[in-house]
Amino acid sequence: MTIKYCWEDFTPGWVYESPARSLGAAEIVAFAREYDPQPYHCDEEAAKATPFGGLIASGWQTCAVGMRLMCDGYLLESTCIGSPGLEEIRWWKPVRPGDALRLRSTVLEQSASGKLAWRGTVKFRWDLLDAAGEPVCTMVGRQHFRRREAAA
Repeated sequence: MTIKYCWEDFTPGWVYESPARSLGAAEIVAFAREYDPQPYHCDEEAAKATPFGGLIASGWQTCAVGMRLMCDGYLLESTCIGSPGLEEIRWWKPVRPGDALRLRSTVLEQSASGKLAWRGTVKFRWDLLDAAGEPVCTMVGRQHFRRREAAA
């Protein structure tokens, strides 16, 4: 694996936008049956009788798509060594079969570790956007990265 991004590269204002990825009905149902078996996620007929009026993806699947887009876009080419977690997560609107989602990652803050000189932390806002550019999900969280000196 080639390292392209270290902690120093993620300065406030840095933005990454991914290509779009669509979710099909079969993917939505399969995920829901395994992890979130509520009727509006895993039963197309039952979903019609819900306030959503049809099948929608689990919010957790939406987050998983965001994670995949992040990995494919930059995370797998980085010195990322994990995350202390999310500070915020919001699902703004349902994701339906065929919706094309793209990820926009924005660096909000960057801080060097006070205890570990080889590491720094980056605070991101991750927006999953639909084809119209409207957010369907927003997450705010932090990730730890090795600093360039330590990666060499």
